[in-house]
Amino acid sequence: MARNQEKALSMLSRWYTYQRELHNPGGPEKRPYLATECHSLQEAEKWRHQIIKEIARKVSQIQNAGLGEFRIRDLNDEINKLIREKGHWQDRIVELGGPNYHKIGPKMLDHEGKELPGNRGYKYFGAAKDLPGVRELFEEAPPQPPRKNRGDLMKDIDAYYYGYLDDEDGVLLKLEVEVEKKARHLAIEEWKLKKETGELDKELEEEEKKEREEEEKRRKELLEKRKEDDTEDDTSDQHTIAPLEVPSQKDVEIELLRKKKMELLLKYASEDLQKTSMDAKTLMGRNLIF
Repeated sequence: MARNQEKALSMLSRWYTYQRELHNPGGPEKRPYLATECHSLQEAEKWRHQIIKEIARKVSQIQNAGLGEFRIRDLNDEINKLIREKGHWQDRIVELGGPNYHKIGPKMLDHEGKELPGNRGYKYFGAAKDLPGVRELFEEAPPQPPRKNRGDLMKDIDAYYYGYLDDEDGVLLKLEVEVEKKARHLAIEEWKLKKETGELDKELEEEEKKEREEEEKRRKELLEKRKEDDTEDDTSDQHTIAPLEVPSQKDVEIELLRKKKMELLLKYASEDLQKTSMDAKTLMGRNLIF
């Protein structure tokens, strides 16, 4: 029975093929590879509508995320290729005197795609937007936190920042008390052990001996310092300056009278007389008063 159905379908398929060849001997007409090869405005319009239908069909297919990554990428590439081809046909329609579909045509299918920044012209449709490596490119980077200036940073700096109030919570005091108790207990145990073994008496004798030695050393240093001070005092007495003799009232009067006479002599006596007087003083070895 299945064999007969297959035969019938095969015969029907051949019948339809025969009818198509009968009405269209050249077979289905193919779209020209280049838009410039078309010289009829009606045919250019027909090929443009055909491309739009193919784009709509592929855009509906690419919405299915279960097709797989490779099939989705192929569909996305085919859609972008058809969109570019549609643009060529629209340019050809304008050249042939038709309407400018770049301005008046619907762009709903083009708007469904999303371009990557810096990748002008290539768009991602449907499930292609969620492909690995593409989703991250569409995600917007989080805004950077505002940069703080010096004034904002200084607002949070107080005594706690420098550690001045670390002892206020009382935690450190409790730890110090515990450590102090342990240290005191260990010191007492060590003292008892030394007392029992006799080491404590030996340590006391050694400390007393050290104290006596230090006291003797300090006493010697004081004696040496006193000897040095006495030597310095004797040396200073030897280098003392003799006191100056203070002139009496009579000596002062004689000196003033001598200076007055010298001024009168210089004022009224001639140069020869002054020279003679100076020579006489030199010969006699004493001062002459005129």
